[in-house]
Amino acid sequence: MTTVDDRVRGLNALYQDRDAAEIIAHAVTEAFPGQIAFVSSFGAESAVLLSLMASVDPSIPVLFLDTHKLFGETVRYRSRLQHHLGLEDVRVIGPRKADLELDDPQGTLSMHDPDQCCRLRKTEPLERALKGFDCWATGRKRHQTGFRQDMEIVEFDGVKYKLNPLARWTRKDIADYSATHKLPPHPLVRQGYFSIGCMPCTSKVVDEDDARSGRWAGQAKTECGIHTPKVKS
Repeated sequence: MTTVDDRVRGLNALYQDRDAAEIIAHAVTEAFPGQIAFVSSFGAESAVLLSLMASVDPSIPVLFLDTHKLFGETVRYRSRLQHHLGLEDVRVIGPRKADLELDDPQGTLSMHDPDQCCRLRKTEPLERALKGFDCWATGRKRHQTGFRQDMEIVEFDGVKYKLNPLARWTRKDIADYSATHKLPPHPLVRQGYFSIGCMPCTSKVVDEDDARSGRWAGQAKTECGIHTPKVKS
């Protein structure tokens, strides 16, 4: 009997010498047919993963987390990129109104407890949205943070399989692909935002080589929580 660990090892071995487009095509058509969703922030580098996905099948579900704390530019960019790439199934998900009224009635939770704000506005809504899927794909890369430097192309977070087709990509790879395919950039990038999340927790970056330094600047926090291992209940 094949275990989860066996499947993860097998897929990583299979994908070791394949490029991102081939990885996505295999995952979508053979490994997880009809059971995979792509999760996108429609942020600074999101266009590349979505472009690769659209080249395989533009009808694959794309989950977009609207935390109600996003930059207006991000919301408008989502619409522009969806049209540009011909994405056919972008699903906007977000926190429940009742949860916001209970846990963040003033909308200021991010100022004194960003971890709980991320749980309320990101982690829990995404967990609900992913209930119908076995696997979800992300645009994470190993070079982004220390937490991500050893991640595999295929992981299991305790509940779902996770696909990271761009794990090996560098910032140059992203820039080259974007230029070659004439992908529209997020409008905030030219203003110095190189990693874009929620407005209260995102700042401009001085060092372009450390794009994530603009997220939760001055804090030890580097992840919102959706990529930390889960415990299956």
